[in-house]
Amino acid sequence: MVDKKISKILVPLDGSKNSIRALEMAMSIAKQFETTIIGAYSMNVQPRSEFQTTSTVSNELKNEAKKILDNAKKIATQNNIDFKEKMMAGNIGYNLIKLAHDKKENFSLIVMGSRGRSVVKELFLGSVSNYVIHTSKIPVLIVK
Repeated sequence: MVDKKISKILVPLDGSKNSIRALEMAMSIAKQFETTIIGAYSMNVQPRSEFQTTSTVSNELKNEAKKILDNAKKIATQNNIDFKEKMMAGNIGYNLIKLAHDKKENFSLIVMGSRGRSVVKELFLGSVSNYVIHTSKIPVLIVK
């Protein structure tokens, strides 16, 4: 048997059923290893050209993200799991990989849903989970 310690788990959240299932799976793993879950919500904000005004994240989007992260924290707290939240803006896949590879964070595992809320978008742009699988340097668990 392999004796590998999982120190911290990254769980991308978007409010979809798959992301909640991923959170539930991460909580199961976190209980076994007595570790922390970091719930991450990345707001998809497109870069602006130098001729456009500075990009800002709408209050609606921030409120939606806060609501999703608060719900995840409530679920984790009810299950006695240490949960912290992280909110980001920009390219979702890039933000998740940047956070996952941050040496200060020291993540051992990414647990994420196979699909988020935008199935149609995945057909044209490729899924976030596919991007994460192919660019992550740490193990990724995909939950259906």
